[in-house]
Amino acid sequence: MSEYINNREYRQNVIKDILKELHEGKSVEDVKQKFEEAFDGVSATEISEAEGALIAQGLPVEEVQKLCDVHAAVFKGSIQEIHQPTDATEIPGHPANILKRENRAIERIIEKKIKPLLDTAQSGESIELLKEGLDELGKIDIHYSKKENLFFPFMEKYGITAPPKVMWGVDDEIRDQLKEVKLELPQYANDVETLREKVDALILRVNEMIFKEENILIPMLLETLTVDEWKQIADDSSEIGYLIKNIPVWNPTTSKEEKEIQEEKSEPGAITFPTGVLKVEEIIRMLDTLPLDITFVDKDDTVKYFSQGADRIFPRTKSVIGRNVSNCHPPASVHIVEKIVEDFKSGKKDHEDFWINMAGRLVYIRYFAVRSETGEYLGVLEVTQDIKPIQEITGEKRLVSE
Repeated sequence: MSEYINNREYRQNVIKDILKELHEGKSVEDVKQKFEEAFDGVSATEISEAEGALIAQGLPVEEVQKLCDVHAAVFKGSIQEIHQPTDATEIPGHPANILKRENRAIERIIEKKIKPLLDTAQSGESIELLKEGLDELGKIDIHYSKKENLFFPFMEKYGITAPPKVMWGVDDEIRDQLKEVKLELPQYANDVETLREKVDALILRVNEMIFKEENILIPMLLETLTVDEWKQIADDSSEIGYLIKNIPVWNPTTSKEEKEIQEEKSEPGAITFPTGVLKVEEIIRMLDTLPLDITFVDKDDTVKYFSQGADRIFPRTKSVIGRNVSNCHPPASVHIVEKIVEDFKSGKKDHEDFWINMAGRLVYIRYFAVRSETGEYLGVLEVTQDIKPIQEITGEKRLVSE
């Protein structure tokens, strides 16, 4: 056993050394031989642990993120066969199967609607068709959002924190890269070489992420998650959407039976408030009927509740319950959330407001510190509402609509 532990520590140290050397400027070729000499194979879990150890030692997530594509190229030929997708990825409707099917759809968009147009991009028609292909590729945001809002919370639950942070950061880089190419597309009409370089670079990042998802992320999840947790991911996926059609319902028997037992045991009661008494059903429906979205994060920075209105502005899934609020935001903006919470806890502020234009809506996002009668900090309430219809109100309305 001690030999196994020592070997494991040795292998992790070698991975960390390689990542540090890459960070210091060495090329992939410089470290590749060292890697191949030290390993016959390396597991996805050990890669995760090495990254986590670097972050724990003070290396910023952004730095590991920069290394992500480079060390993926090194690791690509060395991941053991046992980390190839298992049978679960072939089960229709299983989230791992959906992820793989969506990746095949992404590859088809690239191969059929983007690559063939690069050589003829000087014509206006080809540029327009290429734009359509890139617009379709833009749906990859749905794919990444499911990963970030459904898979990552469970990884964090089991203490796997580094890979989600790094992968989310790279997802955002790909999103930005795609937006940039689409925005600058017209100016490339007379510069095919630059256009090809930009699109090829984008395709490379997308394909590398597909490799990481299927050879690192999925095996790690299959080793860790329970059937019920996979079932919750499957049930919540429709909240965000899919890149593909004809999604079968995956309904494992054990999960269904356990769910029925839990439902039998949970009889809804009533809760007494200082100003009245409400049944659980009444509370749920009342909060979901509000013309705004609310989310509550407790004093320990854990997401405890969100409403489920008919027209949500931002998607929320049940997987987020129990998640640290810092992990619910992209690395690029998490510092803003942490600053708000810090100011609320210290008493410096009691609320903070933001507003953004999004898809024809004016989204008003408000954060309120929730405090006890004695002023003790209890958590944060987030209230999100489309206020564009309110802004458009003029005059008065004193009569009931017919």
